[in-house]
Formats: sequence, C-alpha cells, structure tokens
Amino acid sequence: MQRRAIVIVLDSVGIGHAPDASEYGDEGANTLANVAKVLGGLHVPNLGRLGLGKISPVEGVATTNVRGAYGMMVPQSAGKDTTNGHMEFVGVTLRTPLPTYPHGFPKEIMEPFERAIHRKTLGNRPASGTVILDELGQEHMNTGFPIVYTSGDSVFQIAAHEEVIPVAELYEICQIARTLLVGEHAVGRVIARPFIGTPGHFTRTANRRDFSLDFGPTLLTQLTQHGIPVIGIGKIADIYGGHGITRSIHTNGNEDGMNQTLLTLDQTKETALIFTNLVDFDMLYGHRNDPIGFGRAIEAFDRRLPELFERLEENDLLLITADHGCDPTTPSTDHSRECVPILAYSKEMHEEIPLGVRSTFADLGATLADFFDVQWDVGSSFYSALWRR
Repeated sequence: MQRRAIVIVLDSVGIGHAPDASEYGDEGANTLANVAKVLGGLHVPNLGRLGLGKISPVEGVATTNVRGAYGMMVPQSAGKDTTNGHMEFVGVTLRTPLPTYPHGFPKEIMEPFERAIHRKTLGNRPASGTVILDELGQEHMNTGFPIVYTSGDSVFQIAAHEEVIPVAELYEICQIARTLLVGEHAVGRVIARPFIGTPGHFTRTANRRDFSLDFGPTLLTQLTQHGIPVIGIGKIADIYGGHGITRSIHTNGNEDGMNQTLLTLDQTKETALIFTNLVDFDMLYGHRNDPIGFGRAIEAFDRRLPELFERLEENDLLLITADHGCDPTTPSTDHSRECVPILAYSKEMHEEIPLGVRSTFADLGATLADFFDVQWDVGSSFYSALWRR
C-alpha cells in the first residue's frame, strides 16, 4: 500500500519558551504569539483549522472547527540551533552542547585554516550576517580575504562575494574548515554564505550551503535501508550531511520550497518521505528582528496550504512543525530556546485530536517510523492517536 509522509519544518516558528529557557536567556520568548501581537493578530485560517490556536493562545488564530491533530514538543537536546532540532527529530539527542565561540575562534582553529586555504581572513567574531557584510564587505572585495563569523549557535560561517571567490571555491574552503573542525572544536555546521552586490547594497544569494557534522545513524538512514525514499527539500540534505537522503532539491526561499513540495507530490506516487525545510522565517525575518515580515511569511505559507491539501491522497500524512524559535521581538538576533508546534493531518481525520505536550522532538521520528512500519526505539509515537474515530 502506497503511503507518503510530508513533513514541513517552519524554520524558527517556535510557540513558547521551553522549561529550561532561562539557561539560555530566553525566558518570555514566544515567536508565534509575539509576532501575532505585533501584527494585531495572524490571519492563518488553514493553520487554525489544523489546531494551531488550540496548542497555545495566538492572537487572531481561531480555535473552532478544528479537523486535525495538534500538540507541542519540548526540546531535549542541548542548544537551540537547526542542527539540534533536526537531529532530535530523527532520534539523535545531543546531551552535550556543541561548541560555541562568543569571543571568536581561537588561534588553534584560525591559523591552520588560513594556511590550508592560502588566504588570511576577516572578522572572526559573532555577528549578524547582514551587518558584517556592511562592515567588512568592501575590505573583502579589496583583499580577497573571506569573512569568518559565528553567532550564538555552533556555526562557522564563511562569507564571500561571488565575483571575488566563486561559489565552487567557497564550497571547497568550507569543506576544508569542516575537515579541521573536529574533536573539541566539532561545530554543528560550517555554512557557506555567498553574496553579491556593491558596498551598501550587498545581498546574500540562494547559493548558501551547510556542511554538517556527522552524528551517525538516524531514522532517515533506517528508512532508506528499508527501501523507503527520503526526498529532502530546501536545506534538508545539508542539515543531515546527505546521510539518509535519497534525493535532494535545493530551493530559493519559502515560495520555491512550497512549489517544489507540491511538484514532488505530483511526481512521487510510491511510498516515500517528503521532508521540507522552509527557511525564510529564520533567515529573512527572525535573525533580522522583523516581526512584521515574519508574520506575513506565516500568512503566506497558510495561503499555500489548500494546494497541499488538494494533493493529499487517502493514505498520506502531513506533519507541520518547527525546529526552534527565533523571536524577532526580543533584542537578540539569535535563535530562542522554545517548544515547537506539531500539527498532523490526513484526509481520514474527521475530528480534532489533542496530542498534548510531547516530551521530546523525537516523537516526530517515532511517529514516522510507525507510519512506515519500521522498527525504531527512540521517542514515543503518537501514530495510533491519529486514527481514532
């Protein structure tokens, strides 16, 4: 029997600070609720019908006529980055925090790196990705030295103008960094940040690429070993270092991500996992403290949902969640330590189904394992709750 699972991760769309948020300085963070408050209410009727407003109060989101399953998942991995959230989804809980560099990277990292790439570097400090381009973009163009920076997350980011360091060469430089960043300096991701434009008008391009740490076997590798294709849309393949990904489709923003998801549904008639990450919420609005843009992006996603619903077949399962928060109403431009929504929908559902508060993001992976009838022992599946009448 053909069955397709479609998982859509709304990057950074958290729904309230996690129980341990104070350890991260994130008490009071609530990306969805605070964005909705700034807008005077979110207009997301389709997400509302799936039960978004029943998870936690969100201004403007209705709580009636719900047909779907809804709940909240609490993070257990140490950290609040894409890597932590996505790895926990598929059964890898990071109990030890990945290394971060609030004062920049030490000499034992930077000196071997510069020798290996035969270039000096600029920056080497925590920074907003757009601000550091304004500050160092001109010097980079004059010298050809790549810009290295980090954030509150475990990332080693390398920015370069595409006319100064071609994208293929920037990827090679990132691969070198990935090889060097091991042991105590094994950061979660090395990120290529290509950009174009002129001073005062620099723009990051869609050629971003993530080079992730290998955390070993996951649910995705388990699925592929059982002959179930995993199609990664957006930066999914980068997040998982290609492990357990049968086919990868890179995208240019949320709209393209939805277009590719719909096209993949049209083209994929066999059993498969279609796994999409929509990054604009995080990249364009969360890290830039733009709650209005963030809210409009959520509303734009909601408008695309009817197209998705129309393509679902009887045995398909749609899951919508997030990997962390990035509350744009707080002074920080970093991610926020938040719980995330979990919404589930199938054409076989005819009522609202509360899933409660799930103790770990790994419950998502456990549910997928049940859906595909694959043995998996991490997390607690809510699969059986989805089909009750």
